[in-house]
Amino acid sequence: MSFRALLAAALALVLSGCATLSYYGQAIGGHLDVMAAARPVDAWLADPATPAELRQRLELAERIRTFASRELGLPNNGSYRSYAALGRRYVVWNVFAAPAFSVEPRKECFPLTGCVGYRGFFSESDARRAAERLKAEGNDVYVGGVPAYSTLGWFDDPLLSTFINYPESQLARLIFHELAHQMVYKPSDTTFNESFAVTVEEEGVRRWLQAQGEGAELEAFRAAQARRQRFAERVKETREKLAAAYAEGGGNAALLARKKEIWEALRADYPGIVPQEPNNAFLGSVALYNELVPEFEALLRQSPSLEAFYAKVRELAKSGETVKRPKPPGPSASGERDVDDLEVRRPLA
Repeated sequence: MSFRALLAAALALVLSGCATLSYYGQAIGGHLDVMAAARPVDAWLADPATPAELRQRLELAERIRTFASRELGLPNNGSYRSYAALGRRYVVWNVFAAPAFSVEPRKECFPLTGCVGYRGFFSESDARRAAERLKAEGNDVYVGGVPAYSTLGWFDDPLLSTFINYPESQLARLIFHELAHQMVYKPSDTTFNESFAVTVEEEGVRRWLQAQGEGAELEAFRAAQARRQRFAERVKETREKLAAAYAEGGGNAALLARKKEIWEALRADYPGIVPQEPNNAFLGSVALYNELVPEFEALLRQSPSLEAFYAKVRELAKSGETVKRPKPPGPSASGERDVDDLEVRRPLA
């Protein structure tokens, strides 16, 4: 995005309301700080001061990036051809919120990207303060650290120190995922966008590992996929049960007791992953990534090529249609989560 376009975007954000001016200011300023820290990968590789381990990771990322465009048909642009060392664990912290007795996440709406189920902050302390305000209003709240985000092609997104040391398959899936957001983006439908990107990343990693002849790594990746799918199914089942319980009503005390009972069943299966206290917002953060993945995978299997798959998804996004969306029961029903890697990867609103 040119600086002129950035100013136009900032103006549009400011005009949407002075109450949120500080939020937009941190978003724009935080992103510009990230971009200012980035240098071309070639410059890092040519610099004798670059540590050998970092050099190896950047060379691997370069090969993955080339594969993404050459073999997967993902955008061939300047994204992930530069690198920025940030000196922190995450680049962004996302705040999710949902009413205490609803599985529907609170929507946050923006002039350029539409409505999404979270807000992103470049400062963890800012995210925590926002979360406390939402919690004080009676919402369930969940804060998740984000190692990467997509600007949807408006900028050349850099590789970041927050994920450059990921295992090979995880590094590849993150790059494929974020590039997929540049291929297709449906405003105000986070589940559509994230489920599509997850489908692309998983197919991309499978092809990458096959091309590298890494059979053992491919089997490990497939096993991780299976674990993630089981977790997603359990989360979906839990959301459906909670939605039905909330629809039945019966008073706050009865609802809280039923909510805790349903939650404990999920937590018993995933004690190291699921928060101790019942949290509709946490479930929503998981579902955002997984809810439509089976439908997109079916569409991919029906497509003669990746190009045909992308074309069909673009048609769906433009027409307003969607793949078949599972619907939890009850009027209150409406969330990348890998069981091995729970770090959230989402475009920054």
